[in-house]
Amino acid sequence: MAGRGPAPKDPTKRRRRNADEPDTVLHPDDELRGPELPEEAGIDWHPMTRAWWDTWRRSAQAQTFTETDWAFLVDTALMHHSMWDKGQWTLAAEVRLRAAKFGATPEDRARLKLKVDDPTPARQAPVQGSANVSDIRSRRDRLTG
Repeated sequence: MAGRGPAPKDPTKRRRRNADEPDTVLHPDDELRGPELPEEAGIDWHPMTRAWWDTWRRSAQAQTFTETDWAFLVDTALMHHSMWDKGQWTLAAEVRLRAAKFGATPEDRARLKLKVDDPTPARQAPVQGSANVSDIRSRRDRLTG
């Protein structure tokens, strides 16, 4: 017996087509892109900021960065440095917002419709409380026998 109500609309004729697919798929290649942190400013960059900067330079997103993106990230790196070196933690919210524009977290990348492809296959974790083969056979024998 068929379901109730009208038949579903043809998907090609729908006004809203919520696409499940991301607009851009990036493949990580671990290549170092973009400029070094500027030394001309006389800043002895904090080690956490250097690590943060290199993370961005090696990120899959860096494949799409333009000169203006890198300039924006340098300004953000200065804020990051001030947080770690001078304890100006009030800048943390601004650093988070600025990093979100480039897809720092999975949520940010989903909002940007950006997918970073994982080239390594995901390892399957064992299921909690999984039974061994003999337990499964004895259960099956009890059900069918």
